[in-house]
Amino acid sequence: MRTADWSLTSWRLCMPKGLSFRTQADNKEPQFHSFIITREDGSRTYGFVLTFYEEVTSKQICTAMQTLYQMHNAEQHGSVYASSSCSMDSLASSIDEGDATSLLKLQRYNSYDINRDTLYVSKSICLITPLPFMQACKKFLLQLYKAVTSQQPPPLPLESYIHNILYEVPLPPPGRSLKFYGVYEPVICQRPGPNELPLSDYPLREAFELLGLENLVQVFTCVLLEMQILLYSQDYQRLMTVAEGITTLLFPFQWQHVYVPILPASLLHFLDAPVPYLMGLQSKEGTDRSKLELPQEANLCFVDIDNHFIELPEEFPQFPNKVDFIQELSEVLLQFGIPPEGSLHCSESATKLKNMVLKDLVNDRKNGNVPTSNISMYELMKGNETIARLQALADRTGVTVEKIDLSASLNEKEKDLKLQCEEAELRDYQLNVQVREVFASRFIQMFADYEAFVIQTAQDMEAWLTNREQMQNFDKASFLSDQPEPYLPFLSRFIETQMFATFIDNKIMSQWEEKDPLLRVFDSRIEKIRLYNVRAPTPTLRTSIYQKCSSLKEAAQSIEQRLMKMDHTAIHPHLLDMKIGQGKYEQGFFPKLQSDVLAAGPANNNRWVSRNATAQRRKERLRQHSEHIGLDNDLREKYMQEARSLGKNMRQPKLSDLSPAVIAQTNWKFVEGLLKECRMKTKRMLVEKMGHEAVELGHGEANITGLEENTLIASLCDLLERIWSHGLQVKQGKSALWSHLIHFQDREEKQEHLTDSPVALGPERRKSDSGVMLPTLRVSLIQDMRHVQNMSEIKTDVGRARAWIRLSLEKKLLSQHLKQLLSNQLLTKKLYKRYAFLRCEEEREQFLYHLLSLNAVDYFCFTSVFTTIMIPYRAVIIPIKKLSNAIITSNPWICVSGELGDTGVMQIPKNLLEMTFECQNLGKLTTAQIGHDNSGLLAKWLVDCVMVRNEITGHTYRFPCGRWLGKGIDDGSLERILIGELMTSASDEDLGKQCRTPPQQKSPTTTRRLSITSLTGKPAKPNAGQIQEGIGEAVNNIVKHFHKPEKERGSLTVLLCGENGLVAALEQVFHHGFKSARIFHKNVFIWDFVEKAVAYFETTDQILDNEDDVLIQKSSCKTFCHYVNAINTAPRSIGKDGKFQILVCLGTRDHLLPQWIPLLAECPAITRMYEESALLRDHMTVNSLIRILQTIQDFTIVLEGSLIKGVDV
Repeated sequence: MRTADWSLTSWRLCMPKGLSFRTQADNKEPQFHSFIITREDGSRTYGFVLTFYEEVTSKQICTAMQTLYQMHNAEQHGSVYASSSCSMDSLASSIDEGDATSLLKLQRYNSYDINRDTLYVSKSICLITPLPFMQACKKFLLQLYKAVTSQQPPPLPLESYIHNILYEVPLPPPGRSLKFYGVYEPVICQRPGPNELPLSDYPLREAFELLGLENLVQVFTCVLLEMQILLYSQDYQRLMTVAEGITTLLFPFQWQHVYVPILPASLLHFLDAPVPYLMGLQSKEGTDRSKLELPQEANLCFVDIDNHFIELPEEFPQFPNKVDFIQELSEVLLQFGIPPEGSLHCSESATKLKNMVLKDLVNDRKNGNVPTSNISMYELMKGNETIARLQALADRTGVTVEKIDLSASLNEKEKDLKLQCEEAELRDYQLNVQVREVFASRFIQMFADYEAFVIQTAQDMEAWLTNREQMQNFDKASFLSDQPEPYLPFLSRFIETQMFATFIDNKIMSQWEEKDPLLRVFDSRIEKIRLYNVRAPTPTLRTSIYQKCSSLKEAAQSIEQRLMKMDHTAIHPHLLDMKIGQGKYEQGFFPKLQSDVLAAGPANNNRWVSRNATAQRRKERLRQHSEHIGLDNDLREKYMQEARSLGKNMRQPKLSDLSPAVIAQTNWKFVEGLLKECRMKTKRMLVEKMGHEAVELGHGEANITGLEENTLIASLCDLLERIWSHGLQVKQGKSALWSHLIHFQDREEKQEHLTDSPVALGPERRKSDSGVMLPTLRVSLIQDMRHVQNMSEIKTDVGRARAWIRLSLEKKLLSQHLKQLLSNQLLTKKLYKRYAFLRCEEEREQFLYHLLSLNAVDYFCFTSVFTTIMIPYRAVIIPIKKLSNAIITSNPWICVSGELGDTGVMQIPKNLLEMTFECQNLGKLTTAQIGHDNSGLLAKWLVDCVMVRNEITGHTYRFPCGRWLGKGIDDGSLERILIGELMTSASDEDLGKQCRTPPQQKSPTTTRRLSITSLTGKPAKPNAGQIQEGIGEAVNNIVKHFHKPEKERGSLTVLLCGENGLVAALEQVFHHGFKSARIFHKNVFIWDFVEKAVAYFETTDQILDNEDDVLIQKSSCKTFCHYVNAINTAPRSIGKDGKFQILVCLGTRDHLLPQWIPLLAECPAITRMYEESALLRDHMTVNSLIRILQTIQDFTIVLEGSLIKGVDV
């Protein structure tokens, strides 16, 4: 940062609202606050500011102020309110945001009289430091202020003290403490050791008192998930305390995005940033939250610090083990006397606590005499209402409050003289480190084995940096599959964040360069836990059982030891070589410091300047490495910058330069960043989805885990909201995308009476040989909006926008819909400023193209999320009219089942082959049962297939049949169970067949089914080798199904009853060598053989009664007969092939098939019904079949209800 930029930025943050004027009637107490400057490379510098008031001695300014006030008073005559934009402050400051409070108070005195009133102006003294030594800097500045206001001049000129701290006070070495000297008394600072948590000097006590424990954990979770966090308070220091408090709890991770804890009034337009941010905004006294207009709120966490209130985004996962985590933190807080629910007046809480103790002692009629033994603080203060509530909370949660030694705490003369700092300061240090240890312990438990999932493929740093964007550095799917179930909602989102990606990048970079300090500490803690687990009787890694932090006492002792004994003492301030007359003292006025004396210090003694030596050495090594390789330097720099700042293009707004050109450049960076983020997200969604599908070898329902997919889609929704929020003219509602859609809908509906709404997709006709077709589904952006608007379950605009995105993505219309939305350029110009992303034509087209690529895969992100909504369906039954009656006299019915439920039996209007019905979301459709009651003369019905369409998502399922339904024809079945297959839409085919999802498995084909009944002639029969291969493949698919994570498994029904399923494979085995020629014009089926076997087993049962060696075989025979009889007596009109399917399914479920196959192979009926060459008559083949079927014995198989309905076994 240039010197001029530095000065301007510091000035803005020292006085974020500009100069402030007050009179003797106003409060002129000095105010302390701090700020932070984050450079574009992520390095930070801290500023500590003390603002006080000096008397204005210029008569000109006083006269002008009186004139200004009189003019303002005349304009506002009769009005109670005085506008701050016209206040006195405007005279001395170009910033519109003045101090309205002083003007309102002046108004109470009717006028500002130059002869009666004394005018004061704000002045700030600021100390800039490389590390957050807040307590030490605050003490030093207060001593400087005291020297200025004291009646006696300070012992030395102020330049001596300032020169001393600038040039002669070094940084304390890691793990050591340092004493240096202010104007009146020494100041202590300490620095954690190399294996301790990094320095944090902001009191977490205040953060917990301000927000309360529950709220702070929720905000902390929002920060971890990289949402937009806006802190809101009247007090600048509160903004810094909460922001620094929360970010210091992130260890070992670091916030990677925009970080401005105090946003100057002139930079409010940065709230428009379409990126994650953590910003602090000062509120005006009396300003209502509802009046605060924020550009976007869909992904915003709003933290009203002063009112102890937070607003959380929707779809918010909870931190793992949150209840236990809060319980542990409560115990720590209560030990330090801090109420877990927080305190609205935290700045005074410590004083009030002390005053209550003293008041109770005065009123107890014991003249302040208390026993010297340890007593409970709550016993001492039990008459206090707040303490009573705390005691009740402690009792309820089982927390024990440590006893305190009153004899030591009340008698200051007996305080341990070895302690170099105040008791309260020590307790703040100890609380800080203990609370941070609890937070760090949670991450150590959650990521104890993270290193096992880091993917390190690059051989050198050059290759890694060059290909960083294309490489997957962390095996996310495997990591998640290894975690406890309760952690998954949070972890699946967290591992997608930039802070986690940077953490993993640092781990990989540690191969070639010095390890990042935070990573070094974290890895050493994990190693320590591993050593403990090796020795422990039971390992504790990878468990959801909550484990408390075990290092609290040790951490507190380290701090206390450093503060008990000073390791280093800095040089005392001394007289400088100043000219006579310099350093003149005037009470109440901060002198103009002598710049020539402070311009330079002793040679080679500036420890502050070399503060970032390690980081600088790291950058230098990278630079030398870059020069060493033969790439063009500019290109090399581009690679490195992109690798280092992947996903964080706009990391920090430039606070120093507010010219239109710089603002335009900043917005352009936002646009580029959004486009890059869109490219990365869509690519990740495609690679994950198609990568998993590519390894599937049997059925095509493979996908990434439902949880991980849902996380990626939620992330896409957040991105779209941020894009639509960028450059808004006027904010309307919490969702900018939904607001745009509503405007578009209003305009389109006004034109509906003139022309029909445009159909977004061409006709989608589903024809069959019979000419019956599914009617065209009218698809349009407006229609999809209406579907979402009709969902009563969704209550907010943000929720509606997300539902619409999910629906459009599932229908593969997201890019097309958004293109149609943006085609109304007049509307876009009306809603958005010129610099908005949506008005950058080239970037917008690339953005839509990236979204179009998502059409290459199938998503069910709407169907699988909104499981309780009512959905209209349309069903069409398509007969084979060439062979079937045109009209049937029986009463047909249908029952459609899906992953989420079924419709129940629905009557189909007679001779109408189409029907519509509405029911609760069935999910992905799996089976359809179809049948009729066989009434009338024309009761035989040959059905080609059934088509069912979800009228909201447009998903169409085909249920192939190709069989007769009727008595005396085919296998005599009056009902059939059909297995569904998802149809591919015409738009998918246009996109390209090579990139789309493989089709799901389907019902056994018409050809196979018809070959059994000899309707259309026999095709070439499979040979024995092909049949055995088919059995192996079917069983292998079931084994693979159960070896996947539960959320990744497809439909087991398909694997059992689908085209290449187990039932079909066993049918081929039983059909091989089967004598199925017609005997007396009657078809013979496998089920006929099964029934003959049952008859044999039942008649030979008595003969085997006394044979001990056949007890097991007898038991198997009984079971087999019981199952077959149960199927035969079921109250269903199932055909013979359908009965065989049920028998195989039940035998698979109950692990009985390996027992039944040898029984059937040895049954005497086999010689009459099978040829000599049949597979079932070959002992080696039968034994091989039994061994194959035994591989699925260990799996728990749950059958879909529609498959075995009515069969009681």
